[in-house]
Amino acid sequence: MQTKTRTRLAVAAALAAALTACGAPGSGSGASGAPVVGVDYPRSDTDFWNSYIRYSPGFAEELGLELKTTNSQNDVAKLTANAQTFISQGVKGVAMAPQDTAAIAPALEQLEAKKIPVVTVDTRPDTGNAYMVVRADNRAYGEKACRFLGAKLGGRGKVVVLQGDLASINGRDRTEAFNECMEAAYPGITVFGEATNWDGAIAAQKLQTALTAHPDVKGVYMQSSFALAGTLQVLRQKDRLVGPEDPGHVVVVSNDGIPEELRNIAEGLIDATVSQPADLYAEHALRYLKAAIDGKVFAPGRTDHGSTIVQVRDGLLEDQLPAPLVTSDGGTYDGVPSIRHDDRSLWGNELG
Repeated sequence: MQTKTRTRLAVAAALAAALTACGAPGSGSGASGAPVVGVDYPRSDTDFWNSYIRYSPGFAEELGLELKTTNSQNDVAKLTANAQTFISQGVKGVAMAPQDTAAIAPALEQLEAKKIPVVTVDTRPDTGNAYMVVRADNRAYGEKACRFLGAKLGGRGKVVVLQGDLASINGRDRTEAFNECMEAAYPGITVFGEATNWDGAIAAQKLQTALTAHPDVKGVYMQSSFALAGTLQVLRQKDRLVGPEDPGHVVVVSNDGIPEELRNIAEGLIDATVSQPADLYAEHALRYLKAAIDGKVFAPGRTDHGSTIVQVRDGLLEDQLPAPLVTSDGGTYDGVPSIRHDDRSLWGNELG
C-alpha cells in the first residue's frame, strides 16, 4: 500500500513540475509540414523494446509523420513528465506503452484535456481514455503457454511461472489465463508463481530459489524475454540446461519472439515462445495516430490487417494483433497451432 501511495505522489509531483515548465503548444507541424507526433519508448533495456524502437522511425517516414521521442525507463513519473513535454511541443498525437497501467490515468486526462489523441501500445490503461489500444491478446499468451507445457509434460509435474508485474494488465492477463487453464485442463501439474516486476535479476534469483526447493521442476514459463538470460544461466548452474531428448530437460516457454529466443529454440535451449509483434506494434501505433489526426472513427470487428478490434470497456477499443506460438517443429499442441522458429514471417527472423 505504501508503494502505491509513493507512486501516486511521484506521478502528481512530476505532473505539477511538468505543467509549470510547459510553454504554449506549437503548431503541431514539423519543418517539412508533416504532422508531429510523440512516441514514448517505455524502456531500452530489453531486446523486445529495442526492436520496437528500431521499427518506429521507418513507419513514421512511411506515413508522413515527424517523430518526437522520449524514454520513460519503466518509470510512470517520467512518462507523466514526458507527456507534458509532448504537450509543450504541440504534438498532434501521442503513442505510449505505460508499464504501470493504474498510475497513468492523470497523464491521460491531461492529454485528453488538450484534445491530443493517445494510442497505448502493448498495455491497456486500467482507467482513462485512449483513441486506440494496440496490443495482442495477453490472455491468449498465458493460454498458449499453458497448453504447450501441459502437452509436453503429459499433464503431470511441477512448473515455475516467472510472472511480470501484476500492477500491469499484461502481467495480470498472462498469469490469470495460465493459472485458470492449468487448473481446468491439467490438475496434475503444480504451479509455482514467482512475481518478478519484469526484472531479469529478480527472475533469476526467484528461479534459483524455486529449483533449490523443488529440484524436480520440469517446466518454466517466462512471461517475457527479460528473464531469458538469467533462466538459461540458472539452468546451466543446476546442470538442467540439456537438450529435449535428455530426461533432465526443463521445458521452457517464453513470450516475445526476439531473435535470441528463436535461435535458442533451434539450439534446443528453450522449447517455445509466443511472438509478440514488435513490428506491428510500431506500425499500427503510428497508423492509428495518423487516423486520429485525419478524424477517422473505428468500430469493433475484423480489420484489413489480420486482427480484430474489440471493445474492452465503454468507449475504449483495442486492436488485438496476432501473436503466434513458435516451436521447433511447427506442430499443434493440445489444439494450439504453432509455426516453426525459422519461419521468415516472424519479425525476429527479419532482425536476426
